[in-house]
Amino acid sequence: MIIKHIRDVVKEPIDAKGAKGVVKQVMLGPEDGTPNFTMRRFTVEPGGYTFYHTHNFEHEVYVLAGKGVARSDRGETEIIADTAVLVMPNDVHQFVNTGEESLIFLCIIPNPV
Repeated sequence: MIIKHIRDVVKEPIDAKGAKGVVKQVMLGPEDGTPNFTMRRFTVEPGGYTFYHTHNFEHEVYVLAGKGVARSDRGETEIIADTAVLVMPNDVHQFVNTGEESLIFLCIIPNPV
């Protein structure tokens, strides 16, 4: 069994065109020996957003704190703490912080990606 606390996980700022105010932390992944999935924690600062992108695998998102919108080619849906989002393969998607506090969510993806 592997147990980690968020304070011990490296913060990786996403510093690229198309994203703003985003930090990623890989909670558990292949480096820890996970056979099937990677668990990541994202923190999006107020006014920040992830890339508007797509990929060929599903992923599951669970909002821990904050307020924002999940954007897709079908529109925007508000997300708040305790909201779950299923992003299907090839769905265009983006997460935008519309609140005054950090938007924090877990994102589970298959290995390897």
